[in-house]
Order: sequence, then C-alpha cells, then structure tokens
Amino acid sequence: MSKTFGNRFFSPLALLIGVWIVVELITRFIGEWLWFQDVGYLPVFLIRLRTQLGLWALAFFPSAVFLFGNLAIAQRLKSSKYEITQTTTRKKHPIPKSFGLRWLLTLIILLCVLAGLILGYYLYEALSIWQPQFRFPPVFQLQSWLPVIHFFQRIGQLSPFPIPYWQVVVIVGLSIALGLGGLSTAILAGPYFWLRAIALAISLSIALVAALRWDTVLKYFYPTSFNGVDPLFERDISFYVFSLPVWELLRFWILGLSLYGLVAVTLIYLLAGNTLSQGKFPGFSLAQIRHLDVLGSFVCGAIALHYWLGRYQLLYSSRGATYGASFTDVTVDFPVYIALSLGSAAISLILLWQAVFSTQRRSPLSPLRLGGSFISGAILYVTVIAIATYTVPMIVQRLVVEPNELARETPYIQRSINYTRQAFNLSTIDVETFNPQPTLTAADLQENDLTIRNIRLWDTRPLLETNRQLQQIRTYYSFPNADIDRYTLLSAVPGETTERRQTIIAARELDYNAVPQQAQTWVNQHLVYTHGYGFTLSPVNTVAPGGLPDYFIQNIGDPGTGDDGALEVANEQIRASVPIGQPRIYYGEIANTYVMTGTRVQELDYPSGNENVYTTYDGRGGVNIGPFWRRLLFAQYLKDWQMLLTQDFTPQTRLLFRRNIRNRVQAIAPFLRYDRDPYLVAADGGNTTLQGEPTYLYWILDAYTTSDRYPYSDPGTDDFNYIRNSVKVVIDAYNGSVDFYIADPTDPVINTIAAIFPGLLKPLDAMPAALRSHIRYPIDLFSTQSEHLLTYHMTDAQVFYNREDLWRFPTEIYGTEPQQVQPYFLITRIPTEETEEFILLLPFNPVQRPNLIGWLAARADGEQYGRLLLYEFPKQLLVYGPEQVEARINQDPVISQQITLWNRQGSRVIQGNLLVIPIEESLLYVEPLYLEAEQNSLPTFVRVIVAYENRIVMAETLQQALDAIFQPEITPATPIIRPVEEN
Repeated sequence: MSKTFGNRFFSPLALLIGVWIVVELITRFIGEWLWFQDVGYLPVFLIRLRTQLGLWALAFFPSAVFLFGNLAIAQRLKSSKYEITQTTTRKKHPIPKSFGLRWLLTLIILLCVLAGLILGYYLYEALSIWQPQFRFPPVFQLQSWLPVIHFFQRIGQLSPFPIPYWQVVVIVGLSIALGLGGLSTAILAGPYFWLRAIALAISLSIALVAALRWDTVLKYFYPTSFNGVDPLFERDISFYVFSLPVWELLRFWILGLSLYGLVAVTLIYLLAGNTLSQGKFPGFSLAQIRHLDVLGSFVCGAIALHYWLGRYQLLYSSRGATYGASFTDVTVDFPVYIALSLGSAAISLILLWQAVFSTQRRSPLSPLRLGGSFISGAILYVTVIAIATYTVPMIVQRLVVEPNELARETPYIQRSINYTRQAFNLSTIDVETFNPQPTLTAADLQENDLTIRNIRLWDTRPLLETNRQLQQIRTYYSFPNADIDRYTLLSAVPGETTERRQTIIAARELDYNAVPQQAQTWVNQHLVYTHGYGFTLSPVNTVAPGGLPDYFIQNIGDPGTGDDGALEVANEQIRASVPIGQPRIYYGEIANTYVMTGTRVQELDYPSGNENVYTTYDGRGGVNIGPFWRRLLFAQYLKDWQMLLTQDFTPQTRLLFRRNIRNRVQAIAPFLRYDRDPYLVAADGGNTTLQGEPTYLYWILDAYTTSDRYPYSDPGTDDFNYIRNSVKVVIDAYNGSVDFYIADPTDPVINTIAAIFPGLLKPLDAMPAALRSHIRYPIDLFSTQSEHLLTYHMTDAQVFYNREDLWRFPTEIYGTEPQQVQPYFLITRIPTEETEEFILLLPFNPVQRPNLIGWLAARADGEQYGRLLLYEFPKQLLVYGPEQVEARINQDPVISQQITLWNRQGSRVIQGNLLVIPIEESLLYVEPLYLEAEQNSLPTFVRVIVAYENRIVMAETLQQALDAIFQPEITPATPIIRPVEEN
C-alpha cells in the first residue's frame, strides 16, 4: 500500500521536476542565443556552448560508466567465497586468528572518511570554479614555520588544482567530520545506494569542472609559441600556459575516479553478507582480489601521472630565497618525483599483471595476509612519500642550503628575476637617470606652458562630491565615478589653433535604487526609468568663482541655445571640440535593471523645470519581444511574469538587459580579466541610431590576458604571474554595441584567443581615430607592474638576495589621513622628449627612508603608447619625497595656523593629492586644498600649495604661487611664502 502510494506521489513529482529542468534549460538557451545574436557575437556563444556540452558529456558519461560499472561488478562479486578443496589441509593452511570486529569497523570508518575527503574535495572544486566567491576567505593565519602547516602547504601545492593550505585544513576537517558522521552511518545502513549516490555526485562534479574549464581546453588545441623556454625542462613557455593545465585537469579526473572506485569497491566487499553481524571478515575471493588489483593498478597509474606532472609544479615553488624552483627543488624534489612516478608506474604494472595472470587459489588466511600486506604496503608507501617529499627536502634546506644560501641559490634567484620581469613586462622598461637641478626659472615655465596649464588642481573625489550636490538635478541621477582624460580643444591662446587639456569627465547615470520607495513600481522600473542623461566635463586646472569646478559641460538644458534637452556648454570652442549630441546613457556602470523600450509608456528623458520630458528609444540595442512566444520565453528567463500581463507592449517592444557594461563584456568574453575602472569618452565613434543619427558617448574598458603558469615568475600578492593589456573594449552607451580591439599583438595568449574565436577581435587600427586618441595606460596594470618593480628593479642576484635596494610607495596626507600615493595622470614633457604627452606617473621611495629614489612613467599617446620609462635619482642626492613635503607643509607655523583656523569654523580642510611634477631637470610639488562644511559635503577649492627646492608657497591660484616662487619681485601680498631650512 505504502509502496503504491509512494509510486503515485513520487513519479509525478519526478516528472514535474524533469519538465521544469528541461524548460529552464531551453529558455536559457534560446534567451542567450537571442542576446548574443543581438550583440553580434553568436559564433562566440556557439563555440563556448558546443565545447562545454562536449566536455561535460566526455567527462560525465565515462566517469559514471567507470564508477557504476565497478560498483555493479563488486555487487555481483560480493557473494563470491573462497572454496576449500579436498586437498587443502590444516597443516598446509593453518587457521588464522579471525579478522575481528574492532579492526573491521576501524578499516570501514577509515574508508568512509577517505570517501568523504574525495567527495568534499570534488564538490569544493566544482563549486569554487562555478561560483568563485565560494572559496573560503583567509579567516585565520597560522605560523608558517609549524611542521604541520608545512605539510598542508605541500598538499595544497601538489593537489591537482593548487589551493592555499588553510583551505586544505578546512576541506580536510569538513570531510573528516562528514565521513565520521552521517556518511559512515549512511554507508553502513545502505552501502550500495549511498556509494552510487556519491559516485553520481563525483561524476557530476568532474563534469562540471571540465565544462567550466572550456577555455583552458580550447587553448590547448590552439597554442601560440612564446619564443622562450624555461631553464629547467627547456620547454617552450606555451607548454606551461596552454598544455600543462589540461594535463592537470586530466590528472584531476583520473585520480579521483580510480581512488574512489577502489575505496567504494573495498567497502562493498567488506560489508558483504553478514560480516558485521558475525564480527569477522572471512577474506577476499580470487575474483575480488583481481578486481581490487585492477583498481589498485589504476590508482598507482594515476599517482605516477600525479608525480610526473608534479615535476613541473616545482617551477612555481615558494621554497627558498625566491620564487620558482630552488636548489632543494632541483636537487632533491626533482629526482624524488621522478623516482616516485616510475615506482608508482612499476607497481601499477605489477598489480595489472597479477590481476590478469594470477590463478593461485588461496586459503582464507592468504587473502587476509594479502589484505594485511596491502594495508601495510599502503602505509609504507605513504610514509616513504612523506619522508621523500617533506622530511628530506626540509633537512637539505636547513643543513645544506641555508648555511650557504647565496652561493646555492644565486642561479635560481637570477632565473626568478629574469622571468618575473618578462612576465610583467618589466624587462622592456627604459631606464634613465634623472638628476634634479635647482635651475628651474620663469622662462622654463613659459617654455613648458602646456604642462603648467594642465597641472591638476581638482582631484576626482572632491569633484564627485561637488557634482553630487550641484549636478545630479534629481535624486534618481548619480555620478558613480569620475575619470581623468584629455581632449583636444580649439584654443583661446593667441597663436595656437588647438590645445590639449586634461579634464575630468563624469557620467550622469540613472540609479533606480534612489527612486522614492512609493514610486518603485514595475512600470517605473522597467518602462519609465530607462536611462541616464549626459555628463559633466571640467578642466583639472581652473576654478570657478566660489571655489567650484569650472565646468566645460554641465547641467541639463542650455540657456544659450534655448534647448531644454541640450547640455550646457561653456563656450563655442568647447561646442565645436566636444560632441555632445545624443547624451542618453542606456548602458553604464550602474545600469543593473533590465528595461523594455518601444512600449505604449513613454520613457522619462530628463526633467525640465517642474515638468518632465519623455522620449522613446530609437537605438539599435535590445532583443525584440513583440511576438507572444518571446514574451513568454523571457518571462520565464527573467522570472518576471508581469511581462505576460501588461498591456503596454507593442510589436516594436525591445528588451534591453545586461546593461551593466562590466557584466555585458564579461558575458561575451569571460576568458579575459577586466579593469576596475571603465571610463566615459565623448567622441565620434562612428555608430548611429536607427534613425541614422550619430552617437557620441562610449565607454572604454581595458581587458587583460593573464596566466598563473609562467615559469619562475613571482605572482606576489596577485593570483596570476603573467599579464598583458592585450584588449581595449569599446561599448556604445546608447546602442550597447561592444567591440574588442587588440592592443598588444605580441601577446601569445591573445593570439591564441583570436585563433579560437575568429572575428571576435579587431586590430587597434580599426578603432575610430576619435576614440583611439582617448585610450590610456590602464591604472590596474600600472599598479601591478609598479608593485613588482619595488623589488624586481634589482637585476643583480646578490643585491636582490640582500634586499639592498628595496623600494616602497610613498605616502601622502589626503584629507586628514595618511594614504599611499596612487598613480596619477599628467600632461607633461618627458625630459628626453620635445613635446608634451599624456602619461601616468608614480614616484618611489627607498624602504625606511622618505626621500624620492625614482619615478615610473607610462606613455599613452600615439606610437609611444605602452612604453614605460623609469627615471632613477642618484642615490647620493637628497630629493624630497611626498612625505617630507607634507611634513614641511604641516609644520609651517603660518600655513598650519591657517589650516587649523579653517578646521575650527564648522568646516574641514581636505588636503588633496600631492603631485610630483617633472619639469625640465627639476621637480615641482603641487597640492590643492579644499574646504568642506561639516554639515553639507560641498568641497570648494580654496588654496594651492607649491613647493620647489627650499620654498613653499600657499596662494589662491596656481599662477600666484608660481609667481611667488619664480618671480618674487612681482609677488602680490596675498600668498604666504615660507623659507624652508635645508637638512
């Protein structure tokens, strides 16, 4: 009765679940198909989907067949008994002591724990690749010198996918708890069912990992040579970047299947019949032993592959004085891994030979002896591995290497230096000596007028705060970010037709979360509030009356033209230089909602006085959902059933989703790593609306190719040890179109990706010239390179080992708190060049000293794009660093008194970024001051501080400050001029 009821209840439930899964998969597939078709990258989606499905099937079905097949064989052989023949005598085969219940339960529980470890590890890997945020955070730190921690570190390094030791500890702990707890009880109660359930979970996990590593597998078939080899194995670096990850994926697959198969089959044999009720195990039959021999052979073969590939992992070792294979790794671990691999392969062949050719009948004692020998052999083998891979290397490291470390490690240190510099593109840096001279004059400033006119007085943070007070217009608008760029403008300077101006641009996006709660209806969210409107553009070096930004472009509505929808432009030169037509932003940094356009409900365009102006989208973006079947499809896809109930849709209705530009490009090309800071550009990019009108607002986002497999390259604090800024991505803010341009055609990784996805990447020359003039060197890459340069500017192994010349990033006071100096953009003339250019610059200090030791510049204009210049100061010369200049500013009695006075009047002084500006053969230091009310965050520019040599000046304008320093005879009375004593 209950069985019939169960069948009646669960069969329809299973059918409903199956139908739901099928419907979900179909709707997602068609929805993705239509979206990729809309953005023009359907071939990329099909290649990805085809590869993922193929890898999933290739991994899942053989895994399931292998595990379920072995479990079925074990189920059939579990009742096989040893048969005592008439010729068997007690004298020839003495009866042993029984294999008692205590030892039997101990062995069963240990095997359950091992099964739990395997299951836990494979589930963890599948989840962490599928959802990267699942990886455990480093919630605790342990002393790295403890032997147990070294042991777990070695496990993490040698696992199929190397993971941090603290994650190994967590995985092992959870798996042991799982094995000792519910898993042991479940297996004892129903071994065949639960072992098959675990087999299914492992097979699905392996298949999911394989499918999610689809790009890794594709790269294996389209390798591009790096034209360089590693010094240990003399293999092309492409082997490590493209081939080794696939071999490790194969190891991950084979090792888990064979090990779990052996554990599961052994459990079935141990739990067969009434073994537990009788309290003893009678022994394995000949057929069972053959079965275990075959599985043992597979395990040993997988271990042989594991250690053979483990040799290559030595190139990423963190043991020793530097990163990469060290003296101990090469002289001890390398031969040990070869020996362990060959030994495991030999054992695998012996077990396979024994399984095929052994026909000896055994008494009940022989299987026990064989089992005992197997257990003893396994323990001995693990002990040998632990001694060979942990104890012996540790002894050699402590007794042989450390007493004479420099001599032993010098060639390996040199390798790490060379390969780290190659991987992070530091080897291409041009190094020059910069010898600052106190010879800067007013005439020099006049010759470098473009540099002076572009000295940044406005930082992005105070400007954003001011924008949010003055330019948001309505609460639902937001300025999520502001970016430094340069524009070529018609010049108002006599004798010049155009001039380059460094500017700050900020997009006015729509933030639906800021819409009043009462107005957050479905219609408003998806049909009315669809886009942001316009942007602000302001020069970095000028200030409007009242200390506010001097906007080139601002507001919504231009009183000069009478057009309520036009952005307000400062003058005709700006209007002729910066295109501002079609200012609507449908795709942006915070556009996280999906919207429907072309409906019977008009979209909010912009506010005009007390009224609102409405519009209808005429862009090329979006998927047409006019037909009912598409509405039904996307209602299921987006889980939004209001789409079926609304009466506002028309045959022209389009669905715009994935409007967040980072999510958009990530969906198209997830195999690239993207910069954190996309920036807006107002330029003629060549795109048009459906009505043929040009669009002028574009986002530019830098993309990187990375790898964690570059030999000997030190990743530092990053999760990669190779990086190139190989791609520039351009996204139309109105149409949503996405274009990928190759910025570094010398990168082997991007050439491999181009071979995998023909048509995805375009040459940089194909980018419209107006957009190409705005590309800049990415800050994320520059910061990563600068961080590695702190140590890896030392190219001599002995100097590197002694850490004689370590650098650090300087600090500055921002607001009232110290912070690390961040890279900043300048328009300046590099000492070796004749014209000004747009560069990214960062100074360096020696460790434990505040003076400057050098500065790194990244060039971003024209043919010089991507070139890095490192200017080093003579070590015997004292050059003031930002910390010393900040200290002199804050210690000056008159300047500090003025700052203190402002801080006491219900306001707060914000000390801006201290800029170190190279001019000719000298350095000029400039720091703006802002004043912010405590009750209302509206920062205003109040003063600028300029320091040069032994003089510090605080004035209302930059020109006043410069005149006070370089033309003291005409200095007005307002600046505060303070002499500074030399140290």
